[in-house]
Amino acid sequence: MRIGIIGTGNMADALGAHWVRAGHDVVIGGRDEGRAAALAERIGAAGHGTPRTAAEFGDAVLLAVPYEVGAGIVGGLQEVLRGRVLIDCSNAVGPGFVLLTEGGPGAALRLADAAPGAHVVKAFNLCHEGVWRMEPPVFDGRALAVPVCGDDQGALDVVGELVKDIGCEPFAAGGLDRAGLVEATAALLIGLWVGEGVDAQAIAPPLAYATGGR
Repeated sequence: MRIGIIGTGNMADALGAHWVRAGHDVVIGGRDEGRAAALAERIGAAGHGTPRTAAEFGDAVLLAVPYEVGAGIVGGLQEVLRGRVLIDCSNAVGPGFVLLTEGGPGAALRLADAAPGAHVVKAFNLCHEGVWRMEPPVFDGRALAVPVCGDDQGALDVVGELVKDIGCEPFAAGGLDRAGLVEATAALLIGLWVGEGVDAQAIAPPLAYATGGR
């Protein structure tokens, strides 16, 4: 698969390295082309350039930039992104672990508004980049599950395969209208992990007990 990655930070590095190892052709696009070149060389990507370069190359495009700048970037690329899979891994979490989108559209929906022809899929936003660097992210013998939200089944299938390529299991989490719930979950979990220093995984019972079973 041809994958364009817009961004040169830790998430672009971690996920891009997995996809290169899985045999995909990856091109890195960054606002700083020097950083894009350095990341492309580090992970063995097929090329590098600007955000437009990555968007034009990829059948699937990972947007790995801070929430605050995402809509502006894709808004300038909306014609290029038309018909392409656009993966949003951002978290709109501000100081005090508040959800910056509370009371309005979520981050993924704002991207869909900015690039209405793209098939936006929310994924990869619930874990620190260090988890995505694991080969693979498996805990106590169980692969990490990745909730995936989107409205286009073809795009969901593509992202599901990319999730599997890093050793994880995709979980269907609903349409893009439910992406805001995943984003709010990230704000909650980050607040518990970082703010309180607790094991947030312990808040959910095993499936057999979730509906009063046993």
